[in-house]
Amino acid sequence: MADATSRPALGLSSLPTRLTTAIAYAAVFCAAIIWGGPFAVAVLCALLAGGAALELTRIIHDRRVGLGSDFLAVAFCAITPIAVTLWGSSALSVIAVLALTSIAIRHLVQTIPLSESSASLFAIVYLGLSIAHFPMIRALEDGLALSLTVLISVWANDVFAFVVGSVFGRHKLAPSISPNKSWEGFVAGTCATIAVWVAAASFADTGLDAAWSVAMGLLIALVATGGDLFESRIKREAGVKDSGNALPGHGGFLDRIDSLVAVSFVAYYALLFAGAK
Repeated sequence: MADATSRPALGLSSLPTRLTTAIAYAAVFCAAIIWGGPFAVAVLCALLAGGAALELTRIIHDRRVGLGSDFLAVAFCAITPIAVTLWGSSALSVIAVLALTSIAIRHLVQTIPLSESSASLFAIVYLGLSIAHFPMIRALEDGLALSLTVLISVWANDVFAFVVGSVFGRHKLAPSISPNKSWEGFVAGTCATIAVWVAAASFADTGLDAAWSVAMGLLIALVATGGDLFESRIKREAGVKDSGNALPGHGGFLDRIDSLVAVSFVAYYALLFAGAK
């Protein structure tokens, strides 16, 4: 999710590009969920995570941490969602061990600084292992409805927080990290997220009652905002506005999935706790 600090300025000239990109992105994601099933979702997540990892490593490289465009980070981020879909959640542990081992060997053989190896591992955990939980949500018994609800609620939180914050925002939420984020936008985004979950429970087969739907909406709103602020902090420290320019009018892959990577991980285990199978 991107806020006003990381989005290109809204204007008539940029609106068609932004809308075209947003519609295409939403259409591809929803089509993968509805008609493609868990594997199609995993492939899409692999592409997004790999692209985001490439952007993240470039951001860190610009900060002279010494990471650069790290092949291991990009490869493991792309492999993880697919591996989890093919072999189940146990693949997460295998991927984690393989990633740690590969990075350790590279660290020893190439005499790479510890900061660079640590950054590689961070990218894999932050992006690959986290977003791999989204196809796991799709693979649940009620995964079609649940994965769509997760995705739409993240988008609703993004849109309402941005629009209401831009128009009515007066009280800064995190001025040192994202100056244009406001408490008014946060409240609007939270209400929208809860509304999506309550509506889904009423009109779709999510398997959740009203109380759990409200709880999931509140939890996802908090986590989505936290994921957005976390990525904003990384970009602010690096002195960049957008993570990349792969998505016209929206920035890079990391700008689009910053909330989803955090939400996927938390939502999956929260849904299991709520009784999803």
